Amino acid sequence: MSPIFHMIPGAPEPVAPFSHAVEADGWVFVTGQMPFAGTSLDTPYPEGIEAQTRQVLKNLQTVLAGCGLGLEHAMSVRVYLTHFDEDYAAMNAVYASHFASGRRPARTCVGVTGLAKGARIEIDLVARRGDAQAAAGLPGMF
Repeated sequence: MSPIFHMIPGAPEPVAPFSHAVEADGWVFVTGQMPFAGTSLDTPYPEGIEAQTRQVLKNLQTVLAGCGLGLEHAMSVRVYLTHFDEDYAAMNAVYASHFASGRRPARTCVGVTGLAKGARIEIDLVARRGDAQAAAGLPGMF
């Protein structure tokens, strides 16, 4: 199966030359999302790590929905924080509220020296369609 390169209407414009998501064989690789509150790169970020985390997760949900998926399809998540020690606990509280207990994806969280456009957080993820949906190229649950 050839890869599908997704550009999702309503998702923030990419900050560089990349797709919102790339899909192959039921795996959906979602580009790291920034805390843009609109589709324009000129939209200011919300204040504080809690608001930025909520916005990033909302943007991820927009991209996933455009692929016919949701956060429940996430298998692996990577979180990048520019103020790791200061923001880790507050980010975790917001993050945990978006995933069902007992169904949380694998995750890595790292501190970085900088993110595009001065964001405090960026999150990317890998999602997976259910086997039947992946074989048929259809959206759906596991």
